[in-house]
Amino acid sequence: MGIPLALVAAGVLACLAFALLPGGGSGGADAGIPAAASVAATEPSAAPGSPPGTTVPAAATPSTAAPTVTGSASSPSATGTPSPPATATPRSSASTTAPAPAAATSSARTAQATASLAGRIRPGASYQGVATSYDAADGNGACSFGPSGDLMVAAMNHTDYESSSACGAYVLVHAAGGASITVRIVNECPLPCAPGQLDLSHEAFGKLADLSVGRLPITWTLLSPGTAPATMSIRYKTGSSQWWCGIQVIGHRNPVATLEVRSGGGWRQLSRTDYNYFLSPDGSGCGAPIRITDVYGEQLTVDGIAVKPDVVQPTQVQFARH
Repeated sequence: MGIPLALVAAGVLACLAFALLPGGGSGGADAGIPAAASVAATEPSAAPGSPPGTTVPAAATPSTAAPTVTGSASSPSATGTPSPPATATPRSSASTTAPAPAAATSSARTAQATASLAGRIRPGASYQGVATSYDAADGNGACSFGPSGDLMVAAMNHTDYESSSACGAYVLVHAAGGASITVRIVNECPLPCAPGQLDLSHEAFGKLADLSVGRLPITWTLLSPGTAPATMSIRYKTGSSQWWCGIQVIGHRNPVATLEVRSGGGWRQLSRTDYNYFLSPDGSGCGAPIRITDVYGEQLTVDGIAVKPDVVQPTQVQFARH
């Protein structure tokens, strides 16, 4: 029994001695190398001569440079010195130059708005066409103004009439021979009257050429005359009430672009008819203050106009001359 026990004791001592040798264990002498290489690959290397712990971004990732710079702008740099506000100069430059583009945009919008208000007949534009003539009778027409004491009137071609937008416009007409007249648009010349064509009253045509001429080449422009009535008037259409109304402007110096009524704490623009009335089919704003805008963008507001069908009610306002 003594010999076996001695052999067992010798075996245990040999195992303990082997375990205590350097490099012993389950991985062998090379077990730690892959782990060290992996750590080194995922961490930025230190720049030569940098203080301990200082790192720099890897040169192999240029796409992350912008985010890295942006982040450093709000945090101290590796040396402990706050980074300069890299975006301060661009912000100052943008702030200084911003008003110029804003002003240009505003001006462009104003020009576009004016062109939109004017529609086909624009202030300052010259139009070419032909003049024909018709019997204007008492001077009434599609514009629904009623009889006119002055028969220097004309009918605008269907295209430029533009759903009565031309109604009440004063037009300066030049004939090829040099004669000129001023007429007021009170009627529509239906198709086949061509764009640019004016159908003048016999009285107006006769001042440019003999009626036997039939068709006369002309040019014409929009006019803002000094001879317009001192003030314009408002008329509610026959049948108007608090539940439905049609509103017309009479005696305006410049063409009317839009008509709005006060309704629900704001302004409501009414649709325009071919017979030159602005309609409120549900009665909104009937009898309320009225805001009228001309093709030059001037807005005039009138109130105190009661709903009195087919009664011409004068106001105290008139569009400015241009």
